Amino acid sequence: MLERGSADSPMIQDIAPHQYHTEYSPVPVQDDSVILAYRGRTVLVRLEGEDKSFSYPTYADLADVPAERFRWLFREDDINYFLALEDIPEGKGFAYISINFMRAARPRFQAFAGVAGLSLHNWYSNHRFCGQCGRPMAHSDAERMVYCGHCHTMIYPRICPAVIVAVRNGDKLLVSTYAGREYTRAALIAGFAEVGETIEQTVHREVMEEVGVKVKNLHFYKSQPWCFTDTLLFGFFCDLDGDETLRVDHNELATAQWVERRDLPDDPEQASLTMEMITLFKQGKM
Repeated sequence: MLERGSADSPMIQDIAPHQYHTEYSPVPVQDDSVILAYRGRTVLVRLEGEDKSFSYPTYADLADVPAERFRWLFREDDINYFLALEDIPEGKGFAYISINFMRAARPRFQAFAGVAGLSLHNWYSNHRFCGQCGRPMAHSDAERMVYCGHCHTMIYPRICPAVIVAVRNGDKLLVSTYAGREYTRAALIAGFAEVGETIEQTVHREVMEEVGVKVKNLHFYKSQPWCFTDTLLFGFFCDLDGDETLRVDHNELATAQWVERRDLPDDPEQASLTMEMITLFKQGKM
């Protein structure tokens, strides 16, 4: 069980006083069970107003769908969340919206459930068949694991380690925007760890690959489960080491530039490690 929350620096997983339970304890679906239904990177919700409040359907809303078409996912507080295993049509005020809506949606504990559920939905969808022999996978009753009854392959959920890097240059911070992505707001240097390298080596490599500068004085700040991309993020602050000239890899980044502390953007969403780190630098705390 994880009790998430921080009064000083809330992110999407910071849902205290609510509790997200990671232990695997499946129960049968009930009328008040919350249903998470996805189409690609959209999720079925009912919008409740103009303040980004929303709700998910419960099993009572979908009583015409057999109970075996839902898979238990996890529990928040005493609320059990289930994954819809077949397409659920829109209706009764429910419609599919982009998962990115959850970055600023309220209540926050429900928003986090939606992105955590997406990560598990992707994992279940991608492991219906054995990668070794091609036969259908079965589901363990004891733990979150799928296995092949023929060749005995076992697969557990896998999370990709990645870095978020805030590069300081005096009173300036290196700020970028992504190339070819739906998210177009301010970002920091980021990238996935490669096989065989430490997370610190990932920092040096990603900064050099994306903007062509060296860094020093690495300081690990905080981690974040970023379920939008099945990623565990490691946030680092560091300092420019030498020439500040940027050589931007435009296959990865649309822009990259040194931004004065006073000109850094605000963080209206309070969802991501990236924006928390930018805010800390803007406030002179890092």
